[in-house]
Amino acid sequence: MLWVKAFHLIFMVTWFAGLFYLPRLFVYHAMSHDAISQERFVIMERKLFWGIMTPGAIITILLGLWMLVAGRSVYLSAGWMHIKLAIVALLILYHLWCGKLVSDFKYGRAIHSHVWYRWFNEVPVAFLVAIVTLSIVQPF
Repeated sequence: MLWVKAFHLIFMVTWFAGLFYLPRLFVYHAMSHDAISQERFVIMERKLFWGIMTPGAIITILLGLWMLVAGRSVYLSAGWMHIKLAIVALLILYHLWCGKLVSDFKYGRAIHSHVWYRWFNEVPVAFLVAIVTLSIVQPF
């Protein structure tokens, strides 16, 4: 089970690397005005979302479910795990929102300012702090 946990953490880091970087690309994309830059950001965002973030998310979730099922008698009775799973559900929604924003930029439907994307970029930090703290400290 330690191998499963190790790879769960490795792919979680991969997922979060994308979650931190993609909104930063949105900031730069929203600030760019020339066609060449716009096209370059569309390609970078697509590759990051589909090539790194989404596979990282899927593998992280599958390995997490594997550990959850294997240790269900322990994990499902722990209050911290219920909160962690709720936060992970919110993280998945954030990931899907990022996918929608990738699409919005691709089709010229992006409506937010670079300042809005800067704030949007901070959201995964809160998720990471909460998930890691709950997993390590297991407060209840």
